[in-house]
Amino acid sequence: MTSTQPDNAPTTAGPDVRRLFVLADEALLAVVRQVREEEWDSPTASEVTTSDPSSDPSLRFVVNYHAYEDAWVPAMLAGRTMDEVGREAHTGDLLGADPAASFERYVQEAVAAVEALDDLERTVHCSFGDYTARDYLWQTVFFRGLRAVEIARLIGVDDTLDEELVAGLLPYMREHAEEWRAFGVLGPEVAAPDGASAQEQLMAVTGRRPRRSRPAVR
Repeated sequence: MTSTQPDNAPTTAGPDVRRLFVLADEALLAVVRQVREEEWDSPTASEVTTSDPSSDPSLRFVVNYHAYEDAWVPAMLAGRTMDEVGREAHTGDLLGADPAASFERYVQEAVAAVEALDDLERTVHCSFGDYTARDYLWQTVFFRGLRAVEIARLIGVDDTLDEELVAGLLPYMREHAEEWRAFGVLGPEVAAPDGASAQEQLMAVTGRRPRRSRPAVR
């Protein structure tokens, strides 16, 4: 699970963050399904933003990290601690010989747990502190949504996010981007082009290029 969250993790009213989680996780899965066998070892620094700008992890490493995050979702939403589950429970290679299929299984389990969540104020015991399920899900939603765009651009496929997901994320990020920036999660905001779409505005406020630098190749 991610290890970055501000001490004043925001709580945002508005769209149902459970629905947005499903849309974001499915967006990431849709892109992962399009990764070709020869692309899994590709370096990612040209498109993928990480907490260490000097690193250049492989695409497999990046997707494996998201599998790791999703693997923790059911236990976290059930109120279990990492010590109860075992901190090493989901370490190592989670993708195996069929990375896309393996990732899909983790997504399905995470989505099922989120859809079954009946209390967004339930306490989630993260490795970096206790938060409400609502705050925990907001962090994972924007992380997955932005990563779907980055990987899509990396492998040259359509990077368009679902309009409902963008409509939920954009006001959240406009309100809270500076909090995340102060914690080192987001880079500096960039200028959105004239007539920018909602997704382009979302990319700009989160410090990413509003538009892909080259056309999709597939």
